[in-house]
Amino acid sequence: MDPSNAVLTIGELADYLKIPKSTVYKLAQQGKIPGQKIGRHWRFSKQAIDQWLEQTHKLGKGTGRR
Repeated sequence: MDPSNAVLTIGELADYLKIPKSTVYKLAQQGKIPGQKIGRHWRFSKQAIDQWLEQTHKLGKGTGRR
């Protein structure tokens, strides 16, 4: 399986981004991070997350306060 096509859980994404799970939940529920809710569970495409990180970096927009 190609790692760039990986699907991440909330916990895996929190580890990947090095942020708390609660922050990932909040961002997902607010539609600020690309993800899909499947039943009661959130899933995230690693490729989409990497693109989102690039875009937010280029635009100078982070998810936190400065």
